[in-house]
Amino acid sequence: MKHRYGVGETVYFTASNVARPAASGTYEVLKLLPTDGDDYQYRIKSTTEAFERVAKESQLADA
Repeated sequence: MKHRYGVGETVYFTASNVARPAASGTYEVLKLLPTDGDDYQYRIKSTTEAFERVAKESQLADA
């Protein structure tokens, strides 16, 4: 098994955690992270935010 998305790809992020609301939208994949046990993780960044996020692969879709 390997990551579905690569560094530099544009993905659509859908926030799923109600406790920590996040802006859904398009993000760039900055770094591939290890699995958290169930799902691969990615470091992503939106051009509209000053910070990076960590997202699970299940929260991402093709942009």
